Order: sequence, then structure tokens, then C-alpha cells
Amino acid sequence: MQTESAMTVRDVAGYLNVDEKTVYRLAKRGELPGFKVAGSWRFKRADLDAWIDQQKQVAQNSSEGGQ
Repeated sequence: MQTESAMTVRDVAGYLNVDEKTVYRLAKRGELPGFKVAGSWRFKRADLDAWIDQQKQVAQNSSEGGQ
């Protein structure tokens, strides 16, 4: 069984194509699934993928509700 490496803020910023400040802001607000290790934010790719799917669902539901 291979364990998944935790992603850094820089990794996540590249993965989501956003600025690192955006990753910090979302993580601090609890809007982006992450955890701290020795004071540094870390993220699991599977958690991010689930979060992306959730965001897509929210966007789809809000666009359907406006029709």
C-alpha cells in the first residue's frame, strides 16, 4: 500500500491555479480542507478532489435555481 504525500501550499496553489495567498486565506477560514503540521499547512489530494467536486455541485445547484 502506497501512502499519499501531503501537499504544500505551493503545491495546492499550482494544482488549483490560484495564488498561494488564496490557499492560505481559504484554509484559515476552514473553506479548504487542510491541516497543520508543525505550523505549516498541508493538504491531501483526495480531500482537495472531494472539495472540488463539492464546489462544482454547489455551482451547478445555484445556476439551476436561478433559471
